[in-house]
Amino acid sequence: MKKFRKILAGAAIFLVAFMMAACSNKEKSKDTGTPKSLNVQFVPSQAATKLESRAKPLEKMLSDRLGIPVHVSMSTDYNTVVEAMKSKKVDVGFLPPNGYILAHKQGAADVLLQAQRYGVKQPNGRPTKELVNFYRAEIVAKKNSKIKSWKDLKGKSISIQSPTSSAGYVFPIAELKEKGLDVRKSCKLVTVTGQDQAVLNVLNGDTDAAFVFEDARTIVKDDNPKIMSQVVPIYFTKPIPNDTISVVPSMSDSFRKKLAKAFIDIGKSKKGKKVIESIYTHEGYVHTKDSDFNVVRKYEKIIESTKK
Repeated sequence: MKKFRKILAGAAIFLVAFMMAACSNKEKSKDTGTPKSLNVQFVPSQAATKLESRAKPLEKMLSDRLGIPVHVSMSTDYNTVVEAMKSKKVDVGFLPPNGYILAHKQGAADVLLQAQRYGVKQPNGRPTKELVNFYRAEIVAKKNSKIKSWKDLKGKSISIQSPTSSAGYVFPIAELKEKGLDVRKSCKLVTVTGQDQAVLNVLNGDTDAAFVFEDARTIVKDDNPKIMSQVVPIYFTKPIPNDTISVVPSMSDSFRKKLAKAFIDIGKSKKGKKVIESIYTHEGYVHTKDSDFNVVRKYEKIIESTKK
């Protein structure tokens, strides 16, 4: 009997030791999300070739702060970034609010930071001195056209971005739907890549109007100084949360903190700010949380209702 008790006690000790080792390995596995190299991907908000060359300096800036190689690349659209993060080919995605919501829902991304921009004052889209965590979408049309308000859009052609673009698709379509205009059924929607292209489509008469961020006309201004008077806003949406820097869920907490600090520091440095301004007109980055994007989820539901 004593021998049996000794065997039982020995088995219990072995079992406890085994469970502790398993838990220890499990804890270690949680920290395997510290990458040996980092893949960062952007989505074009203007001509992709221009944006990629402007984003390249971030490789060294991030690498110097993180101590690992960093590779920056450009995707074709928001869905491509989401798919790349889902398959873990990309670790960090610069995603707009709707792109983030889609990625988070699919278990592909967690939000890390939110961009800050200077506010925009109308008319003429002049920047304010106040940094804000939101922006608006606007609908633009050619000056002197018959389109003076959103009510005049029925039957017209509109340049839009991909369905995950907050300013170029979701917010304008959702708000107009609430007002009684279902543009998906009542208008001809033309998908383009880049908000500069959407503005130029209106200028050149390729479409009657465009859904863009406020004030996307400024990214065309260097090539066409008269654009602000040639293409004009006819409608502004409610505030949209700013773009996100999102990361794959497998990334460790310790590395997330290190990465967040790197991006915030880059945004505060003179050289870094110049780079992020040239990419997305970002002026810096601040911490954020998933619930800050609930308004986007609300608008997504409205969009879903237009598909029925």
